[in-house]
Amino acid sequence: MNLQTLSPTITNMIRMDHSHVLMLFRRFQPGVTQMRKKAIVSNACLALEIHAQLEEEIFYPALRRVLGPDRMLDKSVPEHQEMRRVIGILRNMEPEGPEYDQTFRELMRDVLHHVADEESMLLPAAEEKLADELRPLGAQMTSRRMQLLRPHLGEVAVTTAQSFPLASLALALGILALVLLARRGSTRADGREAEGRRVSLGSTRSSRQDWQSSLGGS
Repeated sequence: MNLQTLSPTITNMIRMDHSHVLMLFRRFQPGVTQMRKKAIVSNACLALEIHAQLEEEIFYPALRRVLGPDRMLDKSVPEHQEMRRVIGILRNMEPEGPEYDQTFRELMRDVLHHVADEESMLLPAAEEKLADELRPLGAQMTSRRMQLLRPHLGEVAVTTAQSFPLASLALALGILALVLLARRGSTRADGREAEGRRVSLGSTRSSRQDWQSSLGGS
């Protein structure tokens, strides 16, 4: 089974990216600690940068090929450039600064507008015009995403754990539970195998004794 078979469609991958960033936006609330606030912003900024690059390298060219001139598509890359400009400002600020929250909320407004256009216009157009290519394009995006994420895996792990502490804890507990269940299953299987060997050995000894008795009786 290859990557194309396992990969989501490119449009569903884009929707998942949108959902991830919107969840981060919802966690940026008054009263959040400075450490968690910075983690949310860092996680969102990296996710947006990678998302934008993937769209510009893979999604927009494929859509341009089937749509031709399109006003909504024409303004997508300039919106990405504006988003990158705001991200650059945020990366040089500290969460304690008075402009930090305002700047991140400016980014939120830009992204929400961009997401609304994509979800209502570009993604449906892609699903209509690129129907047979959606999964291969999704596989291509998956492969490229892995390349772009590789240098940032440590940062992603830390900021995700700080941004979604309960979800991260639940995930860790889920993994631990699976490991324990696997070990318990392995222990039970070993026990059953050992019991089977004892039963088999006992049966063999009993059969041998019966055979010897029959010989003696004859």
